[in-house]
Amino acid sequence: MPPDPASTAIVPPRLGDGEGALTMEALERMARLAWRNNARCIGRLFWENLHLIDARTADSPDEVFETCVTHLEYASNGGRIRPVVTVFASANPEEKGIRLWNTQLIRYAGYRAADGSVLGDPDQVAFTARVMEMGWQPPRDRSAFDVLPLVVDFPGHKPRWFELPRHAVLEVPISHPEFSWFADLGLKWHAVPAVSDRALVGGGHRFTAAPFSGHYMGTEIASRNFGDEGRYHLLPIIAERMGIDRSKRSILWKDRALVEINSAVLHSFQKAGVAIVDHHTASAQFMQHVAREEQCGRKVPGDWSWLVPPMSGSACPVFHRYYDDARHEPAYVEQERPW
Repeated sequence: MPPDPASTAIVPPRLGDGEGALTMEALERMARLAWRNNARCIGRLFWENLHLIDARTADSPDEVFETCVTHLEYASNGGRIRPVVTVFASANPEEKGIRLWNTQLIRYAGYRAADGSVLGDPDQVAFTARVMEMGWQPPRDRSAFDVLPLVVDFPGHKPRWFELPRHAVLEVPISHPEFSWFADLGLKWHAVPAVSDRALVGGGHRFTAAPFSGHYMGTEIASRNFGDEGRYHLLPIIAERMGIDRSKRSILWKDRALVEINSAVLHSFQKAGVAIVDHHTASAQFMQHVAREEQCGRKVPGDWSWLVPPMSGSACPVFHRYYDDARHEPAYVEQERPW
């Protein structure tokens, strides 16, 4: 696990208070409570350690982009990942406000070929096509892991795309502790999961651009991003390289391949000195969070379908209980895609 961010001496960047009577301290408290209230997040034990970058005075697309780069650099922290939220100016109910088009600050492009096949991330095919229409040019030699540009939609300006600098994108090459051929697959993943398309709402405020990041749980990368049939769909490839017979489901070839790709991701992040947590540890930490909240007399909002890891669910303690269905504010809420 990453060290307690509260113990570090570094202070996150502060760009300005603004927004009338809502102080930086009040905004930070609001952002932390929104994390505590997030029914889908298994990592809420650390909600009180969330760092705020107060960017409410950012007054141009360029300044929004530069602050997002600062967010990634500060969160990456050389691999000792810190939980960070960056909050830009609020919007009135009738206003669109500042928007970041990307679902996360870092995502990989998806290129659909004429035969329907996809190079890269199938989840990003539509967005990749959109930014190419806006003038973004992929690398000459396209790969499965080309970092997409960040699109900033600022009131009074046309939406603009910005290329993320390489130094702001910490990535981990994926290898396996036992299978030497695994590195030949050329897999990698970025270190910071920074959700960027949700709004922070509460107390009559609506911050339409509030990118939030923590650290990865291994199954998010291995089981979902790499394993899902609608994403990189790597299980058949890995099973074939392992020499597993795939003629019958009862052989459990998917399960065996899934274990090894999860082992590879955890091994690689640990080897690179980048914070990550396995799903068993994350589940135990979440149950610790539940116990703390119940001691304080608070029910824990939870979405069972999100909290139970996508591998070995019943072997994790989060599987064996129910959670509060209420949805409280402040909260990070979904928004319609602006594009």
